[in-house]
Amino acid sequence: MEADAVIVGGGPAGMACALRLAQLIDEHNARHPDAPLSKENIYVLEKSREIGQHCLSGALLDPRSMRELLPGFEKEAPLDAEVSREAVYYLTKNSKFKLPITPPPLRDHGNYVISLNRFVKWMGEKVEAAGITVFTGFAGSELLLEGDRVAGVRTDDKGVDKHNQPKGNFEPGYDLKAKVVILAEGTRGSLTKALVERLHLDRGRNPQVYGVGVKELWEVPAGRVAPGEVIYTLGYPLTTREYGGAWIYGSPNNIVSLGFVTGLDYPDPRLDPQRVLQQFKRHPFVAALLEGGKMIRYGAKSLPYGGWWAVPPLAGHCWMILGDSAGLLNSQRLKGIHLAIKSGMLAAETAFECMLKNDCTAAALSAYQARVDASWIKTELWKVRNFHQGFEHGFWAGLLHTGLQQVTGGRGLRARYAGQPGYKRMRPLAALPADGGADAHLIGPAKGDGKLTFDKLTDLYHSGTRHEEDQPSHLIIHDTNLCSQRCVVEFGSPCQNFCPANVYEMVDDSAAPNGKRISLNPSNCVHCKTCDIMDPYQVITWVPPEGGGGPNYDGM
Repeated sequence: MEADAVIVGGGPAGMACALRLAQLIDEHNARHPDAPLSKENIYVLEKSREIGQHCLSGALLDPRSMRELLPGFEKEAPLDAEVSREAVYYLTKNSKFKLPITPPPLRDHGNYVISLNRFVKWMGEKVEAAGITVFTGFAGSELLLEGDRVAGVRTDDKGVDKHNQPKGNFEPGYDLKAKVVILAEGTRGSLTKALVERLHLDRGRNPQVYGVGVKELWEVPAGRVAPGEVIYTLGYPLTTREYGGAWIYGSPNNIVSLGFVTGLDYPDPRLDPQRVLQQFKRHPFVAALLEGGKMIRYGAKSLPYGGWWAVPPLAGHCWMILGDSAGLLNSQRLKGIHLAIKSGMLAAETAFECMLKNDCTAAALSAYQARVDASWIKTELWKVRNFHQGFEHGFWAGLLHTGLQQVTGGRGLRARYAGQPGYKRMRPLAALPADGGADAHLIGPAKGDGKLTFDKLTDLYHSGTRHEEDQPSHLIIHDTNLCSQRCVVEFGSPCQNFCPANVYEMVDDSAAPNGKRISLNPSNCVHCKTCDIMDPYQVITWVPPEGGGGPNYDGM
């Protein structure tokens, strides 16, 4: 199939790009009815069964970019509540201390509590009404490359069994030959990762670092958390060696969004981010909010923390990168949706110019990078360019660096703070206390009481995850011998811990060198990409499963 533009990913960045492109084409055709442009060959590829189904966030929406894209959007968009109250607490094991002043980055008046799933679904309806074709259930499995030119995208084959043999319902994927490919895959996108490696786009950049957000949606008794109420917490259950924090957002009908983001640069390989959330809920302050309530949904998502110095080149020969795929997230504000939407709009403006000129060369698409550099995206991210790297040596040092950066416009002690990939901070078991020391309460799988706290499989059930069982594994371990020979001894098989969906298990096997071998449950995968990010040997590659498979984040 021939295409003018292919947008890979139907999240907020991809949908904003498609909608803005449709607007520009409509405006052009109204002015130039004798030379119209067509929208027929503009496609959005979305791997989920339905638009928005894989979209997960806290979520708070900074409305700035949406007001530019759709003025007056507030009148019809699915907004749960405008933020009316906020508080920040520092938690110890049994106590809480409310900060007397909410730090400026965490002041959210004027923002909106939303379900990102519902919001993107609404954006998708706008895109389809504007005449853009959205292919749901189609994953981008491979870039079509001609040297440094991205010539298109190959979609996934359907109807292939776990032995890579065609089944009776086999359908080969499509080659979408495109003038421009726009990558809006979200965090650690598989095509974006391949492009970065192929073209060495990370040369001269800081390595990207990440966090993983583990979220539950609760229905609580009336009056506990008001619609539009926002609570952030720091401290417990993490120690000062780890980076992270929690959110609690109030929505109408007594629904509460609650979750914990753990930085994927912690030292103890036994730490379990899903257990971190369960331990957080045991705190007296949080337990009192949830008492008598019911957990109704679960999910997990990784997010890029590296900041401006980790953002790769955003455009090249027939390609552009948007949103979380590019690392456009403000980790100090814990917000990236508005940046994703704005990047999609700027990419659309560049793609529109290229369609007019029939020129999608690297020189032509460099206008997208120039637009981002001249926009409030860079203004916002430049002020926090060294933020996460300031926490390299722990929580208290990080607060000191944050204060210095606030008064120096983001600079801090140095013009550019260096960074290292989070997995390189993982220490071998031999260098750690056998009992976990200060991290003992975060080690090992959460058992759960079935009311306040839950084990992984119970949480996973509430994610609505479904995959076709008889298909090739989309989690590729390039050297399984490492798992049984080295990793189980050196790091204690951390994939069992950092995966929030119980995909990885070490099972007994007398034939294995250390009596254990790796076993995969890929049908459990919630597409958070944590394994691809945090594996200490970097031998795990996440690729999309057969289109349509994955979590169902309805209302999340």
